[in-house]
Amino acid sequence: MMAPMQERAPQLAYSEALGHGLADRRIAILRHIGEGGSISQAARAVGVSYKAAWQALDTLTNLAGVPLVERLVGGAGGGGARLTDAGRQLLAAARTLDAARSAALARIDPAAGAQALGGLAVRTSMRNQWPCVVQALQAHGPLVLVQLQGDAAAAQALSVRARITRESAELLGLAPGLPVQALCKATAVRAVALGRGEALPAANAWAGRVTRVSRGTAGDEVSAQLDAGVQMVGFAAAASGLRSRARVLLSVDESAVVLAVAPGGRVGEHSVST
Repeated sequence: MMAPMQERAPQLAYSEALGHGLADRRIAILRHIGEGGSISQAARAVGVSYKAAWQALDTLTNLAGVPLVERLVGGAGGGGARLTDAGRQLLAAARTLDAARSAALARIDPAAGAQALGGLAVRTSMRNQWPCVVQALQAHGPLVLVQLQGDAAAAQALSVRARITRESAELLGLAPGLPVQALCKATAVRAVALGRGEALPAANAWAGRVTRVSRGTAGDEVSAQLDAGVQMVGFAAAASGLRSRARVLLSVDESAVVLAVAPGGRVGEHSVST
């Protein structure tokens, strides 16, 4: 008779949970919980709301694959929170990785392009990626409208708007002047022919010239060089008639633009503007 198979305990997924190092506010929240034993205290220390702190812990736990924090009920202090063994192991690994990253960056000449490493560190399937700088933030209830401008010298005419949750804006530490990566999927970008003299929509619509078209029964994949100085990939309706060098209009919804703060980026104690 075969012995019953033992169920394997879940393993801590270091590589998933530590994708952004100590600069990530999720790690900072975890560290403050370990130091103070309180989620609300950790939220205040990092400069985010209690709700945002819980969102950060939920996300980090999902990435790690194991519980990182346990709640304490009752007692003289009325309850609190403490790190699990996995939570303490994750923090130790984060410190080791951060020290190694800092040592490596210290050996790189900034003139040789060390700043570009931040963008390269973001691994994603999204084909449209642009280095930007936050220009302004406007809170609208639970959402925040983020106005961005292209950061590269050749793309300073690029203007992008992203609509994200207030908690996400807090956890990223968004504030005017902060460098970020703006990303969106090619499938979220709509491409249509642009007529001569046709006016552009107010936001997240860019004129350009087609560089490549790949025909498909479900839609035509269109690559374009925007007048704003960057490349963009989107999709037009099947048999769109778009050809190389044709004028094209590409647009994307504000809610489809994703923002990322690169490792080592400046993440300060900022709150969302109201």
